[in-house]
Amino acid sequence: MSDLAIELHWQRAEPVLQTGRYSNAHTVQYNRAYDMQVDAAPDWGGDPEHTNPEQALASALSSCHMMTFLALSAKAGGPVASYHDYAVAHLGKNARGQMSVTRIDLNPVVRFDTGFVVDAETLAEMQDRAHRYCFIANTLAESVEINIL
Repeated sequence: MSDLAIELHWQRAEPVLQTGRYSNAHTVQYNRAYDMQVDAAPDWGGDPEHTNPEQALASALSSCHMMTFLALSAKAGGPVASYHDYAVAHLGKNARGQMSVTRIDLNPVVRFDTGFVVDAETLAEMQDRAHRYCFIANTLAESVEINIL
């Protein structure tokens, strides 16, 4: 299978690395072409204008779920016209008392071509199937909730 890589670069800006007195801001580069500014989550002193690893995790899951949903819909002949999601990563303590992304909620809204109707039960089954086949969801195990709107 494929190995998919990023490059990460962090450079200390302060004279000395001291607890609570340095910036976590760094750059993640995708495909040696696209740079993203990343920092800690705002609750942990990060710049709210930058993305953070927890958002990136929610983004990865949301994107993977959508692409899986689209692939399954295309295979079944479902004419998806648009797909929107609002993904939320929840931070908290896990069962071992460690800080963790304890849950990620996906809230996909799918629109089909005019005249094509999918009932709520079928749409829920389609979303469940996309969840079961999504590589990222399979990596995260049971911390994902999909809310069909």
